Amino acid sequence: MALMHSLADLLAWLGWALIPFLAVLSAVVFFHELGHYLVARWCGVKIDAFSLGFGPELAARVDSHGTRWRIAALPLGGYVKFHGDANVASAESGARPVGPGVDRSLTLAGQPLRNRAAIVLAGPVANFILAFVIFTGMFLAFGRVDHMARIGRVEADSPAAAAGFQAGDVVKAIDGHPIDSFEGLQESTLMSTGLPMNFTVDREGRDVNLTATPRVTLVDQGVFGKRRMGHLGLASSADPKDSKVEQCGLLSCATWGVKQEWFIIKATAAYVVGIFAGRESTDQVSGLIGAAEMTSVMAKISLWEVFSIAAWFSVSVGLMNLLPIPLLDGGHLVFYGCEALLGRPLSERTQEIGLRIGIVLVVLLVVLTNSHDILRHFPGGN
Repeated sequence: MALMHSLADLLAWLGWALIPFLAVLSAVVFFHELGHYLVARWCGVKIDAFSLGFGPELAARVDSHGTRWRIAALPLGGYVKFHGDANVASAESGARPVGPGVDRSLTLAGQPLRNRAAIVLAGPVANFILAFVIFTGMFLAFGRVDHMARIGRVEADSPAAAAGFQAGDVVKAIDGHPIDSFEGLQESTLMSTGLPMNFTVDREGRDVNLTATPRVTLVDQGVFGKRRMGHLGLASSADPKDSKVEQCGLLSCATWGVKQEWFIIKATAAYVVGIFAGRESTDQVSGLIGAAEMTSVMAKISLWEVFSIAAWFSVSVGLMNLLPIPLLDGGHLVFYGCEALLGRPLSERTQEIGLRIGIVLVVLLVVLTNSHDILRHFPGGN
């Protein structure tokens, strides 16, 4: 009986954690690789294989163009293999001739530089488009809840109190940028990594300028781990008249979708800059384990939350692939940039060394992120 109970618990965990995560990851990876595939086909490149997952093949179909569409046993990524490539990492980028019997015009290496760059860039762009479509669709379905940027309460001994904020103040601008909601105020504060912020507030009909530096605090978000966040000490107004559910047409929802995606990009960039500036720590990054746990939590709330986190993942995957690391799309773009400057491709030896370095860096990144996910489950962990 105990064994059956344990088996039921395991199946429940798989249902709530693993299956939703793999579904989200597979969708994000599929659209990323579809971006590469579509632009490559448009440029006349032959695609030998489109694989969802790695490792042994579970199912496959060859289409009329000769592309083998395959589902593999390890569903933690995917790839498009271009005709003439030495491997699935598209190691050959023009530094050497293709093999005998291969029509160079059908290969990635045989394309003009602009075409190769467009094919490589298409993957991350597809991720950004997917996130935009999801966010726009969610705004169309549910609208958006906006709270007026009116201050309902100022915490004692907080940065906001020290700066002179008062209950009833309406924040109009931060560092010269207009603020039209309390959510916008929160987003700006959360992205601040201990830097001074200049506020313009409306206080009983007159503008008042205030300067406050959010205090960076470590917030325990449970399954999402501990996050360093800027804390100002302001609470929104509880007056129902200061909040509303705003519906939108297609154009307005699309605009909101762009803004939501742009916020994720800015927040990620601010975090990366903060790491190099010494204001942030790498202990906030999450890997596949953390992503699976987040998806599990969202799946238990609602299907729409799963869509939301899928959009966040899609943006993250797009940004990660733009990192200037050989093996990733950004690394290929760096090679192409060097080719444009030099007037010739980098040598085969240089590209091979770069690829090996890229493999090491990607492995280290995977180990780092997943080790943080594991350590969060132990007392005293990050």
